[in-house]
Amino acid sequence: MSTPSNARPSRAPRNKGRLTGQKPPLKLKEIWTIRVRLQLSCRVRDLAMFNLAIDSKLRACDLTKLRVRDVCHRKHKRP
Repeated sequence: MSTPSNARPSRAPRNKGRLTGQKPPLKLKEIWTIRVRLQLSCRVRDLAMFNLAIDSKLRACDLTKLRVRDVCHRKHKRP
C-alpha cells in the first residue's frame, strides 16, 4: 500500500523539550533579593509595584490594569 500523495510529513511540536504549564511561585529568598536590588537602585515605583503584586497576589496582567483611584483611599488626594 502506498501513502496518499497529499499526506504531510509530521513536524515536531513547537514546545518540544520545554516546560509547559504554570510557573512555580517565587521563593522567599528570591522575593527578598528582588526587593533589595530595587531598593539599592532607587527604583521606588518598581518596588511599590512589586510589593503590591506580592502582597495582593495579583497577576501581572491584572496589576497593569490598576488605576491610582483603585489603590488610594478617598481621603487622600494626589499631589
